Amino acid sequence: MSKNRSQLKVIVLGDSGVGKTCLLNRFVRCEFSQNYRATIGADFLSKEVILNSKHISLQLWDTAGQERFQSLGASFYRGADVCILVYDITCQKSFESIISWKQEFISQCGPSNPENFPFMVIGNKCDLDNQRAVNQAKSYQWAKELNLPLIEASAKDDIRIQEAFLEASKLALERETKEPVLKPIILKANEGKKTHTNKCC
Repeated sequence: MSKNRSQLKVIVLGDSGVGKTCLLNRFVRCEFSQNYRATIGADFLSKEVILNSKHISLQLWDTAGQERFQSLGASFYRGADVCILVYDITCQKSFESIISWKQEFISQCGPSNPENFPFMVIGNKCDLDNQRAVNQAKSYQWAKELNLPLIEASAKDDIRIQEAFLEASKLALERETKEPVLKPIILKANEGKKTHTNKCC
């Protein structure tokens, strides 16, 4: 990624019904709808933010959680700068699926340095604490052990939505500064080839 790059591709993954679309609509449009509509394939949203005094255009990809659409993943995952993994705090199964979504992303995206690729975990629907199925203390301990930043949020009540997406974006920018940009390989003119650059993910 170029140091002057002003665009980040953000992929949002998780089981069907965890609220991925609601999170994105709250973040981008400041809207929330009670009417559930399953995402077909993938939807795309964008939002301009300022991070580290830089104007950044976020490309936010909302992907389907149903298994029959997972085969579409590869084309959507490629070129991603950060991946947000979402679960529903009222559904233990959605929390247990986080690791498989993470592995699926790495397999499909094929980042050059997968162990350092930035992930953010969002536990959605924290407004439904009285229906909680995922223990908060245990989930945070789990995330700490795996070095996965985790934020509980609520798309419905607009709790920590901005914080979660901006933190994910910052992780992507930090990756840019940690991973050295490879210098172009300049070939001699008589070799008749253009300059080549290396690009990750």
